[in-house]
Amino acid sequence: MSERPTTPDDTCWTVIRDAAAGDAAARGRFAEQYAGAVRAYLAARWAAGALRQDVDDAVQDVFLECFRDGGALARGRPERGGFRGFLLGVTRNVARRREERAAASLARGPSGSEPPPSRLEADEPSLAGAFDRRWALAVMAEAGARQRAAARAAAPGDGGAAERRVELLRMRFEDGLAIRQIAERWGFDAARLHHEYARARREFLAALREVVAFHHPGSRAAIDRECAELLALLG
Repeated sequence: MSERPTTPDDTCWTVIRDAAAGDAAARGRFAEQYAGAVRAYLAARWAAGALRQDVDDAVQDVFLECFRDGGALARGRPERGGFRGFLLGVTRNVARRREERAAASLARGPSGSEPPPSRLEADEPSLAGAFDRRWALAVMAEAGARQRAAARAAAPGDGGAAERRVELLRMRFEDGLAIRQIAERWGFDAARLHHEYARARREFLAALREVVAFHHPGSRAAIDRECAELLALLG
């Protein structure tokens, strides 16, 4: 099947429709973007016991469930809510089916076998939290990459200032340096650097909104709420 190039108007549901229709590029993009969150949930759910060895196979089960004819992607609908919750539901259902098969196999086996190590349903909020945090990390990384790409496109027209703002955010959050320390390293006035830092945060938030709009299409208010929730997950 031919591969359709992405456009600025694409959303996750555009990719989902193309993936469900068999588009190879869309399926690759889907798996690349969402495998981390799926794996994080399954690894947390099966943190101990025999099923922890099944995590990679179960990740593939999730994508098979999504891509098969009449599967989850074909049934997905944007009006039902954000894609994050949709994919979490698919992952949870795949995990439960594997656990049920393991329990049935155990029932047929010799007595004294190790029980399947599923987590109690009461643990579901913490398991969903593992999924959500990994999702948030992926979205932030994507937003950072988008901001860096915009900064490279701006240079040298702005004298490299946009790229310095990206580096400023990295030093502040990855290296844990205070603005005063960065100003000393760069030989900048601290007040000026605080101004640049505020601008860098605005640029990152704009990039984050664009990424969230792809994964969580909706109104500006809904996108802002999703941004705030993702930031809180990593706070």
